[in-house]
Amino acid sequence: MLSQEEGSAALDRCFEKMKMEGIVMTEWKDIPVELLMRILNLVDDDRTVIIASGVCSGWRDAVSFGLTRLSLSWCKKNMNSLVLSLAPKLVKIHTLVLRQDNSQLQDNAVEAIANHCHELKDLDLSKSLKLTDHSLYSLARGCTNLTKLNLSGCTSFSDTALAYLTRYCKKLKVLNLCGCVGAVSDNALQAIGENCSEMQSLNLGWCENISDDGVMSLAYGCPDLRTLDLCGCVLITGKFDEEGLRSLNISQCTYLTPSAVQAVCDTFPALHTCSGRHSLVMSGCLNLTSVHCACILQAHRSHTAYPHQAH
Repeated sequence: MLSQEEGSAALDRCFEKMKMEGIVMTEWKDIPVELLMRILNLVDDDRTVIIASGVCSGWRDAVSFGLTRLSLSWCKKNMNSLVLSLAPKLVKIHTLVLRQDNSQLQDNAVEAIANHCHELKDLDLSKSLKLTDHSLYSLARGCTNLTKLNLSGCTSFSDTALAYLTRYCKKLKVLNLCGCVGAVSDNALQAIGENCSEMQSLNLGWCENISDDGVMSLAYGCPDLRTLDLCGCVLITGKFDEEGLRSLNISQCTYLTPSAVQAVCDTFPALHTCSGRHSLVMSGCLNLTSVHCACILQAHRSHTAYPHQAH
């Protein structure tokens, strides 16, 4: 998205060029697509962009060739129909946000996205309760450039479909599977470890069917993994190792022992429990109150090494 000043300057150059070339505009169709695309870059309201796409063929072409990011989260009803009508125009889209407060999207809309939006890199389908495995199979076939995918709250997917997706979407770096209880199993995590070696951030919150074995698969297969959310994963005991962790959420993982978590904390200095730097989150784990990061231990040593002088 261009800044206001950059956009205005670009429009001025376009108009000057048109004057020099003797181009006269009397109707919408006379405006060059290049100019319409620059105008779209100045619009920060996605609803206006959608309306513009229906004005004339020129605006429709501008949306097709120039729109790279779009959010339809504002659409409270008929989102499925809107996606079906827009998908053929979004051939250059990179980021598409379809987060819903009330479930609207159906498999045919995701299939349309997969059929037309082959350059898509970032897709948010969170809270899409009506989607089934068919959607994941469609994305696997048509959106292999995905690097970021949010499926949080999608409860109807199976681990078989998720594993299939990972075999084709190998570029995934950020994956949110929070609440996808049926899709997230140790087998699914093994598939992620085998196929998504570039994974950097993975949210597995409240996926209560995974165990240490699944997390170990991630440790072996995802060397770039930096953020792992295991909130509510009650079967995790902490008998695993993970390289390079900078953020770890183990809230409500009540089977973890203080010694296991302290060992992880000692091994990875980037994990913090100290105030203002919490990257190791342990909410609800009352048995882990004794776990402290290296900062607190160092501060304690410094304090005891230099005792206050007696007055």
